[in-house]
Amino acid sequence: MTSPYDQIIVDIKDYVFHYQIESPNAWVSAQTTILDALGCAIEGVATSPGCRSLLGPVIPGTITPDGFRLPGSSYQLDPVKGAFDMATMIRYLDRNDALGGKDWGHPSDNLGAIIAVSDWLSRSSASGRLLHKGPRLTMRTLLEATVKAYEIQGCFLLNNAFNQYGLDHTVLVKLASTAVVSWLLGLSEDQTMAAISHVWMDGIPLRIFRTYPNSTLRKSWAAGDACMRAVQLALLTRSGQSGAPTVLTEPRWGFYATTWRGESFTPPRQYGTWVVENVFFKIIAAEGHGISATEAALEQTLRIQAQGLDPGHAIKKIKIRTNASANMIINRPGELHGAADRDHCMQYMIAVTILKGAVPDASDFQDDSPWAADARVTALMAKCEIMVDKDLTRDYLDITKRSVASGVTVLLHDESELDEVLIEFGVGHPRNEETLPAVRAKFKQNMALLFSEQEIEEICAAMAQDGPISSFIDLFSTSLNFMLRLRPGP
Repeated sequence: MTSPYDQIIVDIKDYVFHYQIESPNAWVSAQTTILDALGCAIEGVATSPGCRSLLGPVIPGTITPDGFRLPGSSYQLDPVKGAFDMATMIRYLDRNDALGGKDWGHPSDNLGAIIAVSDWLSRSSASGRLLHKGPRLTMRTLLEATVKAYEIQGCFLLNNAFNQYGLDHTVLVKLASTAVVSWLLGLSEDQTMAAISHVWMDGIPLRIFRTYPNSTLRKSWAAGDACMRAVQLALLTRSGQSGAPTVLTEPRWGFYATTWRGESFTPPRQYGTWVVENVFFKIIAAEGHGISATEAALEQTLRIQAQGLDPGHAIKKIKIRTNASANMIINRPGELHGAADRDHCMQYMIAVTILKGAVPDASDFQDDSPWAADARVTALMAKCEIMVDKDLTRDYLDITKRSVASGVTVLLHDESELDEVLIEFGVGHPRNEETLPAVRAKFKQNMALLFSEQEIEEICAAMAQDGPISSFIDLFSTSLNFMLRLRPGP
């Protein structure tokens, strides 16, 4: 007799198949997150040669019948490569949403798998090439899949620190995407649990590519890798592959014994709609843990300028009080070796903000940015002192507060000290009243890179309707053939 599946797996399956979304705000929030993510994707493909170099069929020139139509391109892809490309476009410039807890992640990463599979299924079932047995392939289903993927990933990372084991948080993208893609494909509940068990059988990538001195641009496509594998696992299970019911708890050979140091996961909070309603939007082009510090640094810069001083010359020391997660993820003293280092370095973010007199743009982290080789940036970075504050760390982990706070104090060469500027809820935080207007403005700005104002209005209108998913995606694929004009890659 087959053993029952581990309870963690059963709970995820039950949530995906049986939870009814009743919160009106959850539906609206899902619409906002999808539009924000697609705007990030368009920004990535329109502005980054590095992003564009990763896109397209594995064999150039291949066109998949009824394939996923990659937004902003003429590509028509199989759902596995489509999931990689879509997630990579969303994630590449580090502008998509985020959620912090014991670990940190980006729930909209899952949209790479969800959108690619939904569009492919929609086209394949409409043409008769595929007999679809899953949920209706409409915008309402896309929203439901989004809410549930966000919830699975987010609830896990609130209480479980994969980074403390040296492991990458994108395993939770693979977990959430596998669960909801299995449902979208029409897999049974048992098949879905089997697919989920394969996520843990796979193991987890090291997070070394996110950490100094080994930072690489893999962090820009790690989510794509997770989404691609999630779709592949669901499709393999659909073809008849069985699962491992006690993949987590089996003594000696299970995930807990081999990878989690003999401990077990802290069970997630009860699944509902909390995550999609509390996600942090990336308005400022900086790693999320550094946004409050850049805002505080900008305020200090304005104070110095008000005294008639040049901030670049007047500052003797910069003291940053922050939470433990920020210190672990973006405290990078010493030499920086590329964009992957710069965009995850609090010292660099603060130095550029002070010298620029404005928060960083995505281009400020690139190798060809004038700031990347500016000796003044290096000098200011050396003056930064980052300190972990237990109160800010507590507030960061407090589910009722969830601040991502930093305080910046500046000491000038005349030995005067400017009082600390503490930013608890920076723009992008759900408790900041400027967040939603800023998200809308960001979406329109990103979309304007490829689309006309009328096209953007049509996309927003389609999001609010319950039409076919493929009709919605068509609105992103019928713009200028931007990809052909911008090739080759880097």
